[in-house]
Amino acid sequence: MKTLANYKFELDKAGVGKLLKSEEMTEALLQEARKVLNRLPHGYGMSSGMTTQRAKVSVGTRTRAAASDNLKNNTLLKALGR
Repeated sequence: MKTLANYKFELDKAGVGKLLKSEEMTEALLQEARKVLNRLPHGYGMSSGMTTQRAKVSVGTRTRAAASDNLKNNTLLKALGR
């Protein structure tokens, strides 16, 4: 009998690549970024894009006041729930 420890699988790299670049992945990332952004005060923003390998979304400061707030209070980490 095979156990999980003995199970072997082959990763479909082309399929994973398609998944990482898909519209569905972009939408999922945007949805999570919006949740984080909604927990942040004014001065924070979100950007999204596509690299050669995957979709990406980032949340960060947009103003000096927000950057100062983040340095003093770790606001971004707190908005992420960490």
